[in-house]
Amino acid sequence: MSGTSSVGQGSVYEAGDQRNYKNSELNDAERYKEGKVNSHKANDSKDERSIANKLAREGKRQNEPEAESQETKESKKDPTLPARNHGNEPSKGAKIDAELQAEEEAELKRKGKA
Repeated sequence: MSGTSSVGQGSVYEAGDQRNYKNSELNDAERYKEGKVNSHKANDSKDERSIANKLAREGKRQNEPEAESQETKESKKDPTLPARNHGNEPSKGAKIDAELQAEEEAELKRKGKA
């Protein structure tokens, strides 16, 4: 009957990729034999990992050190350094942070703890 229709193309009405596979064929598919590397993202809300798997992953992450970039390490020493490294004037907040940091270091040296 679909051959006599004058609406749309004939391929619209044909089965195309809509096939009914046997269960034995589905289980032998290659996609079930191996998982993809890094296919699960820790922050993906639509990831369907079980709660137990998520908890196990977080338990492993607690033992791993967090990787910090060189810029992050430098900014902890001098808050104005990242801006100056990029050729910009440090922000007002970074300048205040640098002043506070210097005051705290001076106070610690005065107390003899540093």
